[in-house]
Amino acid sequence: MQGLLLINKPEGLTSFGVVAKIKWLLHTKRVGHTGTLDPMATGVLPVFVGRDTVLCGHLLDADKEYIAGIKLGVTTDTLDKTGTVLSESEVKVSKEELLKALNSFLGKQMQVPPMYSAIKKNGVRLYDLARQGKEVEREAREIEIFEIELLDFSASEFKIRVLCSKGTYIRSLADDIGKKLGTGATLTELTRTKTAGFKLAECVDLDTLTPENAASFLISSENAVLSYPLLTVSEKQSVRFSNGGELSLERLHFASEPKNGEIYRIKCKDKFLGLGEVDFNKSALKVKCLTYHPSDDM
Repeated sequence: MQGLLLINKPEGLTSFGVVAKIKWLLHTKRVGHTGTLDPMATGVLPVFVGRDTVLCGHLLDADKEYIAGIKLGVTTDTLDKTGTVLSESEVKVSKEELLKALNSFLGKQMQVPPMYSAIKKNGVRLYDLARQGKEVEREAREIEIFEIELLDFSASEFKIRVLCSKGTYIRSLADDIGKKLGTGATLTELTRTKTAGFKLAECVDLDTLTPENAASFLISSENAVLSYPLLTVSEKQSVRFSNGGELSLERLHFASEPKNGEIYRIKCKDKFLGLGEVDFNKSALKVKCLTYHPSDDM
C-alpha cells in the first residue's frame, strides 16, 4: 500500500499524532508527513504512505498559504493563544495604519524563529529549551511574503491571508506586526489553505477516515511532484533506474536542454518511478529517490 493522503489537520492534534492515527487506520508503519503544523493550527497536511515516504523532503520547499487570526494588545510566550500572557495593552489602531503595517512585510526579509519551534540549537529542540524557561539566541532566516491581504478587521482583532515561502513562521509574523504597530500581538487561529499545489478543498477530515475507507482516499504520490519536469524512459531503462542504476544522459530524450543538478519526474508509460537528478560530471541521470521497484509487481 502506498500513495498520498491529503489531510485537513484538526486543531489540538500534532502532525505526529495525525501520522500515528493513519498508521493505525492503514495497518502500516511507513507513514510520513511533510510541512509540520502546530497543534493549534488546522489545514492542509500531505501525508505519504509506504514507499512514497521518500518524497516527504521534496515538498518542504513549497510555498504555502495561510489564513491567520491575530489579536492586537496581547503578547504571549509562545506568540499564540496557547501560551502564557506576558502583556496586555489598550489598542487604538485604524484600518489604514494596519494596512500600512501589513504592506511593509511584503517581499524578502529576515525573520527570527520563535523559541517554541522544532528548530535545533546544539542538538536540542528550541521548544524543549523554552519549556525549561530558557531563551537562546536564534539566527534570523531569510523568508519571503509574496502576498498579504487583510480579510477582516474589528477593534483589536483582524484576519489576514498570507502567501509565503518555506520556513515562514506565522506566529513570528503576528508578533512582528504587533511590534510594528507598537501594541504587541498574538496569533489566535491559523489554517493552512495551500501547500505544494494542494488546496484545503481537496483534503479529507481526519474523522472521516475509518479502517474500512482510509485506503480509498489514497491518490498517486506523483501529484505531489508535478512541478518537476517529466522525463519518460524505456522499459529497459526503467528496470535499471528502479534498481538504483544511473542512466546515460546521451540515451535519454529531454524535452529541453537539461541543467546540471536539475531534478526530473521519471515515468515509464503510466508508471511513476521516482525522481532523478542530472549529473554532468558523470554524464548521467542518477537516482534521487524511488517510489517503485520491480518487485512491486510480483
